[in-house]
Amino acid sequence: MENEEIKPAKIGDIIEGRVVGIDRSSVFIDLGAIGTGIIFGREFQEAKSRLRNIKKGETISAKIVDLENEEGYIELSAREAEKENNWKNIREIKDKEEKIKVKIIGANKGGLLAEINGLAAFMPVSQLSFQHYPHIEGDDRSQIVKKLQQFIGQELEAKVISYEPEQEKLIISEKASEMENVKEDIKKYKIGDVIKGEITKITDFGAFIRFSLNERFLEGLIHISELDWEIVENPSQIVKVGEKIKAKIVNLTEDKIFLSLKALKKDPWEDVEKEYKKGDKVKGKVVKLDSFGALVQLTKSKIQALCHISEFGTKNKMEDKIKEGEEYSFKILSVNPKEHKMSLSLAE
Repeated sequence: MENEEIKPAKIGDIIEGRVVGIDRSSVFIDLGAIGTGIIFGREFQEAKSRLRNIKKGETISAKIVDLENEEGYIELSAREAEKENNWKNIREIKDKEEKIKVKIIGANKGGLLAEINGLAAFMPVSQLSFQHYPHIEGDDRSQIVKKLQQFIGQELEAKVISYEPEQEKLIISEKASEMENVKEDIKKYKIGDVIKGEITKITDFGAFIRFSLNERFLEGLIHISELDWEIVENPSQIVKVGEKIKAKIVNLTEDKIFLSLKALKKDPWEDVEKEYKKGDKVKGKVVKLDSFGALVQLTKSKIQALCHISEFGTKNKMEDKIKEGEEYSFKILSVNPKEHKMSLSLAE
């Protein structure tokens, strides 16, 4: 409209204009009422492939980098406009939670490198799908890189999980794109089901087991407390990477499966009252000293009992009387099979 107010242009604006001139090192653009723009010098060279086939009369988007140069033109950047539009597209993809196909162009010890619409993207190892995760015993970095390099040139389906245009950081996830399938597959299981799978990773807090359903993989966690009825200090004492085992589902959430190995083993507390009674004297090895007392492994069974700190008075007094790894005689104060608890005192 004739009376429509013309907003003053400012540096950083993305504007559109019609190409009115092209030579070997510059492109001239008609910006209407605000003047004529030019893409030249470094901006022309960096966008040369983008501008190679452009023709007079075409409309082009560009970003204002200078309002007036020495020759009176508005300096523009097609490269910066394209980059900004690309980030805008990324924002829309993220907001809509869309799945996208990305081509892997590189790998390092941290993950995979990809490109999305001219923007560099990174997929951390932790964001790979269960199927593609490089399960390496001992976390040998060189072996991890070797496994990841196999994906170079392949296309993977991913979701954008975070982006920072100012820092030019774009993080993508293959695992996130699979999550809908994972949630649907988990619905097909119930607490109490027994699965058979392969140990894929061992951590300080437990072991991960991978199993398949309809040619898709799921992964569940066996917490360190669910590996055995005895207290486990190191999960690798119970399971090994690559070992095939059965485990019982003990809990389910929308997107996670929690498993138990000890649930498939005989519960040593089932017949505890037949073997032990209040007042009995037993021998046991101190396996751990803590602020709440001493954890004792009974010599003739898998039962672990507690000699409470109150039996000693203070932690220092307890540490003076007993040592980890040593065997002592104890007296049973109480037995509670349902709660898997036995209380002891140091026998005189």
